Amino acid sequence: MGQPYNRIFNFSAGPGVLPIEVLEQAKEGLMNYKDAGMSVMEMSHRSKAFETIIQEAEADLRTLMGVPDNYKVLFLQGGASTQFAMIPMSFLPAGKPADYVVTGAWGKKAIESAKVYGATNLVFDAKAENYNYVPDLASLMYTSDAAFVHFTTNETIQGVQFHSDPTLAAPVVCDMSSDIMSRPVDVSKYALIYAGAQKNMGPAGATVVIIRDDFLEEGKFGLPPMFDYKVQVENGSLYNTPPCWTIYICGLVYKKLISDGGLAASQQRNAAKAKLIYDAVDNSGGFYKGHSQPESRSVMNITFTLPNEDLTNQFVKETEAAGLDGLKGHRSVGGIRATAYNSFPVEGCEALATAMKDFAAKIG
Repeated sequence: MGQPYNRIFNFSAGPGVLPIEVLEQAKEGLMNYKDAGMSVMEMSHRSKAFETIIQEAEADLRTLMGVPDNYKVLFLQGGASTQFAMIPMSFLPAGKPADYVVTGAWGKKAIESAKVYGATNLVFDAKAENYNYVPDLASLMYTSDAAFVHFTTNETIQGVQFHSDPTLAAPVVCDMSSDIMSRPVDVSKYALIYAGAQKNMGPAGATVVIIRDDFLEEGKFGLPPMFDYKVQVENGSLYNTPPCWTIYICGLVYKKLISDGGLAASQQRNAAKAKLIYDAVDNSGGFYKGHSQPESRSVMNITFTLPNEDLTNQFVKETEAAGLDGLKGHRSVGGIRATAYNSFPVEGCEALATAMKDFAAKIG
């Protein structure tokens, strides 16, 4: 395949691929960061060196995403799954429901967590269609006094994605874990954005939260400090020891994205990569069938099926032998899932598209 360091093409849905350049830069941080005499993993989170790391990471994130001044940026722990609980714990008051739009497995997990803390309203659920499309958010009927509306931009298991930012009356809370920084986003449309780092930003361990000041002030008082956004803001994400190494790597990824042209360029690269695979699906004469409806297709997670399970297993076995790893689809959808997050190389998508064409021709 010609990949550096004899690396294979990793199509796994997460953790995602990191840029080779970032991994090479990380060698410095691993052994002796800028002559500090220690690894980033060893240094105090109160040190000047780490203060610079986290401040630069936040500044570069703000630059990439165009985060307005009236928003705070946090680097927290616990993954998006902790946010499923932390958000309603903070922003779901007695007497008001939260509206949830469920377009896949992660949205379903989010509403199940919210039910523990208060009233929820399931505005939309595509379960009957096995989550193969996303709705027009503006066309849905919301609760008039909803505390917030929650949706997931990209569902990794089903391979469906929203491709634009909504304008809604209620505060919009959004899980962008699997497609953050894959395209330009109008942050001002959202009250709160959250995303686990391990798909498009860095290794597992950190969760980015972007929260609007007025929404932050609506949060409940008297929560445990670790689950209190205000406490986390007041302490600059340093209430306890943060995931220093993950934040460091995220910062390197942000700098790489900026040097590569920002999120508009990222969007173009991602669209081109996904098109290679979707074209192989669409031009297969029905041998491959996409799971998601065309207008809802994810550019991050491309899902499709083969005629039967035996052929699916044969395809997975042959592609693995060719250095294309992690293609087996989730059991709820079956078939194949090809994940191509921001840092996934286009050469991998080209190799998969060729393998798909060759396999279909061979089987006939």
